[in-house]
Amino acid sequence: MVVPEELPIPNIPNSPLPTVVIVGGGFAGLKLARKLKSAPYQVILLDKHNYHQFQPLFYQVATAGLEPSAISFPLRKIFHNSPNTIFRMAEVQSFDSEENRLYTNIGYIDYDFLVLAMGADTNYFGNKSIEYYSVPMKTVSEALFVRNKIISNYERAINIELQENRKSLMNVVIVGGGPTGVELAGAMAELRNNVLPKDYPELNFDNMKVVLIEAGPKLLGAMSKESQDHSLQYLEELGVEVMLDTKVQDYDGEEVHIEGKESISTQTLLWAAGIKPNYIEGLSKEHYAPNGRIFVNEFNEVSGLEGIYVLGDVALQTEENFPKGHPQVAQVALQQAENLGKNLINISKGQEMKAFHYKDLGSMATVGRKRAVVDLPFMKFQGMMAWLTWLFVHLMAILGVKNKLFIFIDWAWNYLSFDSSLRLLIKPKYVRASERKELIEEK
Repeated sequence: MVVPEELPIPNIPNSPLPTVVIVGGGFAGLKLARKLKSAPYQVILLDKHNYHQFQPLFYQVATAGLEPSAISFPLRKIFHNSPNTIFRMAEVQSFDSEENRLYTNIGYIDYDFLVLAMGADTNYFGNKSIEYYSVPMKTVSEALFVRNKIISNYERAINIELQENRKSLMNVVIVGGGPTGVELAGAMAELRNNVLPKDYPELNFDNMKVVLIEAGPKLLGAMSKESQDHSLQYLEELGVEVMLDTKVQDYDGEEVHIEGKESISTQTLLWAAGIKPNYIEGLSKEHYAPNGRIFVNEFNEVSGLEGIYVLGDVALQTEENFPKGHPQVAQVALQQAENLGKNLINISKGQEMKAFHYKDLGSMATVGRKRAVVDLPFMKFQGMMAWLTWLFVHLMAILGVKNKLFIFIDWAWNYLSFDSSLRLLIKPKYVRASERKELIEEK
């Protein structure tokens, strides 16, 4: 293990309380930190961003339905009234389980309990050209990049005379038939059908393809057959070309090469085909499953390493109903964090810990306006009622009253007018130091 230069993280106050260090401010990390805000611990939350991101609505940022700020919440604001909780923006590099020391790009910190909740990143399955040319959507900034890229493509296409030469700019191909891919495909189809033709009347959107490619035989593989069938029906009603049992072989930035089928011309390949756990140095090979997840016991503790816990997408715990591990979804992360929070409080009281058992509360996906599918443990339903249920559940899950209000207003306006007002092409301008000096001298 490579150990960075040993410099402590500055301005961490000394505390007589045991220190819990949480790596990651996603669903699991944030839930745990909030659970421990009144517990007898010093809680240090680390994340490479200074805000929490609500991932289920990334696709709405990408398709100009919501502003990035509406689904992001400052982490420091959450802990204004939590004196025992400290946030630091840092990138974690490694940890030493013998020294109980965590190394980051801003220094090291010693811990009594370490919680790894780093989440997952995009999985390209080893294809470097797809990784280079396609666009992922695992962060708010990536979702905003997707929005900019799509709008920029149409601004370019409108200046091209021949329709045939516009196709690669106008076509959108999405890979991955899970909830992200299905929701993204539905939103893109509604943009094409109802919004973009008003912005670009000179373009013929009948020639624009929205293609969803899935390697498996069904969309929404983890959901019921009713939901799978209805999601396919809804997408086809919206004019999405769905390709099942189809594998993408390669992508060169212009053509999507498909196994056994004709290639598709596009400059916009959105990759939502898989995830891989984020990695941290400090564990041996036997702690990892082949897919990169970390083996944990029933308390979410790494086997043989006392005081080191793993939550969310990174953790792999097997149960009778989940012999291959729990699904990598937000509900698992939230429930694990809730259980670990109670266990850490029990530890402080000298009480026994409680084993974690996942309770499946159901799953859902939206496929455009008034179209959604919902699977609950006791019932399954689709259509308008499912769409309203999806809206309510996601609105309630957003942090902050202000964010809830903004999202509700945006959704209400989009529903009434069918015309999002967020189709702005905002590109950050970078000026080199030498150019800044020249500008100053000119003035």
